Amino acid sequence: MIMNKMIAYCGLTCDSCPIHLATLEKNKSTQQTMREAIAELCSRIYRIQLQADDQMDCDGCRTTAGRLFFGCFGCKIRGCASLKKIENCAYCGEFACVRLKKHFLMEPGALANLEEIRKTMDF
Repeated sequence: MIMNKMIAYCGLTCDSCPIHLATLEKNKSTQQTMREAIAELCSRIYRIQLQADDQMDCDGCRTTAGRLFFGCFGCKIRGCASLKKIENCAYCGEFACVRLKKHFLMEPGALANLEEIRKTMDF
């Protein structure tokens, strides 16, 4: 975690993720509106066709017993980091691998998060 932020394996900040925020939303009407926006966003940006009632609950990709967004189940970055039993990719000896570099093209904030973590590490 960076200063109490929940950071995903790939460096995304779960605390600001619309999917995670919708999971935490208590008002069902607001939650439904948020999920509709997520479905539209995933369709437009990632070309993933979702409906607002699809599996959109997520407790963060590092969860082992919690809810996980359906798009994260097959994430190769998540699978690799989980298999290596590392907190996130900042701790990987192969940082930044080809998969991460592709991810950073779409999510430059993820790179900044992981680099911030790496600054605090002794190599």
